[in-house]
Parts: sequence; structure tokens; C-alpha cells
Amino acid sequence: MNFRLTVPELDYALADSGATVLIHTPEYGDTAARLSGDRLTRTPVGALEGTDEEPLDLPTGPDDVCLLMYTSGSTGRPKAAMLTHGNLTWNSVNVLVETDLAGDERALVAAPLFHAAALGMICLPTLLKGGTVVLHSKFDPAAVLSAIEAERVTLMFGVPAMYQAMAAHPSWESVDTSSVRTLLCGGAPVPAEVIRRYLDRGLVFVQGYGMTETAPGALVLDRAHAADKIGSAGVPSFFTDVRVVGPGGEPVPAGEKGEIVVSGPNVMKGYWGRPDATADVLRDGWFHSGDVATVDDDGYFHVVDRIKDVIISGGENVYPAEVENELYGFPGVRACAVIGVPQARWGEVGRAIVVPEPGARVTEDELLGHLRTRLASYKVPRSVVFTDDLPTTGSGKIRKAALRGRDG
Repeated sequence: MNFRLTVPELDYALADSGATVLIHTPEYGDTAARLSGDRLTRTPVGALEGTDEEPLDLPTGPDDVCLLMYTSGSTGRPKAAMLTHGNLTWNSVNVLVETDLAGDERALVAAPLFHAAALGMICLPTLLKGGTVVLHSKFDPAAVLSAIEAERVTLMFGVPAMYQAMAAHPSWESVDTSSVRTLLCGGAPVPAEVIRRYLDRGLVFVQGYGMTETAPGALVLDRAHAADKIGSAGVPSFFTDVRVVGPGGEPVPAGEKGEIVVSGPNVMKGYWGRPDATADVLRDGWFHSGDVATVDDDGYFHVVDRIKDVIISGGENVYPAEVENELYGFPGVRACAVIGVPQARWGEVGRAIVVPEPGARVTEDELLGHLRTRLASYKVPRSVVFTDDLPTTGSGKIRKAALRGRDG
């Protein structure tokens, strides 16, 4: 369960899943007591200790559901992906093949374990190899940088916003990162400027692309190609097939935009209690992601944006991630998001929502002038709004639906 959710949101997930027992740590006792449902048994973690009963040993197979993991719910109510034992196992095998984890890994998990990537890309593979997992209950850049040095961390997963916050912290230049072998990154397209800051420190991302429904890995860019394929999400995971297709499901030529579809033993069984939603995304053995990408001549995938986030301005498609990547290259921009807003003449136009670095003086004219030298005019937002923060999901993705709902 996502512990950051409100009581009504938790109530929805518990009712939707049919859960009858909720196990919680002491600090969430008050939240647990406020949840509805007479049939729900609330059990503190401590109550599970010291039992003399033999653990249940029920036979399971690879097609049996292991867990329900709720999507972030960026559009409407969250849906629970049914991840099987086989899904989680094959995803872990993909990670071990591609990342070459060792038995002495010391993996730092600061991203929440209700995030499919934290669980599937670092925690489970590390434990499968017999390594150590260092758990942080929340992400704090100062605490993470300190732990990397003190715990001699070798492996870490984070979303781009986490790595941005670490690189912007005052202790970034002085912290000892010599123990780090691998930095895994996913959850959203990684701005090229962020990648360069880590390359300058001699640190290399194993960047990837995936989603809850694929447990979660689908594409991976190994460290050998981190520099020459900067900005790419890589190639399909070893035991996974990925294609970019047109509206009719036909493969598109290299360089052309299409939808990412995924097939393989790591693809979910379906959505819990949602046969219609399952049928919408699982078609002819392929999971339809709703994400837009291109494939270059070398077979490397470049994720462009979510289909639903595309801005159609005067008949032209504008992909916010492309604009955001250029914004991140401007000094003083700490975080940003580009959304579409209605406009009478063009249908909709872009608006940039920008979080400046503390103390930085960034103006709308400067940012738009910067973009005009790098992008076609129709891609340049018509306005810039400055803010202190951007709303995010529990997995660290920017909630663009919430931004669209803000006034101004």
C-alpha cells in the first residue's frame, strides 16, 4: 500500500482489492483506525512476532498472482496490476543478466517499495543474489548522500527527480561516491543535463524504461552506451520483446513515432477485477503502454512522451518531454513540466511550469528565448509559470493532471 495516500484513497484500494487484513507499522496506527470496513482486521507488525505456528507452505506456480500493485492513478482511479510469481522472477532474471549484480551488493532503496521499480529493479534482484538492502523510509537527498558514503553503497535506484535533488545538494561535490558501481534510473525520461552531471563525476546510469504492468522492466540502456546513446531508454530487456507500432499495430520505420508495446513473461496477468480495462491494453499477446517512442537505426528506443500528454497545437504534435529536456539545460531550472492549455486560435498551446533553483533569478523572457534557439516555434510554450513545487505521485512522477487543474 502507498502510505502517502489519504484515508479515502486507502479505503478505495482496500475495498477494490477485497483485502481483509491490513498489516501496519506503529506510526500508521491512527491512519489504520480511521479506515472504513468492518471486515478489515488491522494488525500491527509487532503482533506477528513470536508466534510458534508453523508458516504456511502453499504450493504456487509461475502463473499464480503474487501481489497486486496499484498504478499511480494519474488518470482516474488507480488500477491494480496482477503481478504473478513468474512476472517478478523473470523481471529479476532480466536485471541480473543486464546489470550484472554481484553477491556483495549493498543496495540503497530510498524509493518506496510500493513503486514497482524499487521492488523489482533493485530490492528483489539484490536479495536473489544474496546482497544487502539498505532501506530508507523516505527520500531525503542529504540522508541518501550520507548513506552512500557511510554504508559504502554499491547500487541505487532513483527516479530523475531524486537524482536531480542529490546533484543540487551542497554536499554533492564533497561526498565520497567511490563505492558506487551502478545507478539505476527510470520512472520518467531522464533529462540529458542530469545524465551529464553524473557522467562528470565518473558515475554512470543504467537507464531504463518500464511500468508497473511489466513488473516493471522493458527497456535498458547499459553503462557502455550511456554516453553515446545519451537520452535513449535502451534496447529490449533480454527475455522481453518491445516494439514501436502505428495505430493499426503495424511496426513503424526507424525514426518515426509510434506506441510502445511489450510482450514477455514479465507482463502482468491483467488488472484486478477490470476485464474491460485488461482487454484494452492486452491485445494479441502485447501490452499497449500508451507511451510514444521512436527507434533509431541501431535499434535503440527513445521515449518521447505519453500519448495522453501530447499537445496538439495548430495541428502539430508537441511532445512535452522534448521541451522539458531543453528547459533543464537552462541554468537555474531545478524542475519543470510542460502542459497544454486551451487557446482559441491554435486549439491548445504549451505552458511551462518551472521550479527555479533556490536563489536563482530566472525570467519568462530568458526561458522562452532559450527555447526559441533550440526548438521549432510551434513547440515553444506561450507562457511560463513559476512555482515552488510540482505535485508528484508516490513513485515520483509529476502529476500533470493536477497541474492542468491549477488556476492560472
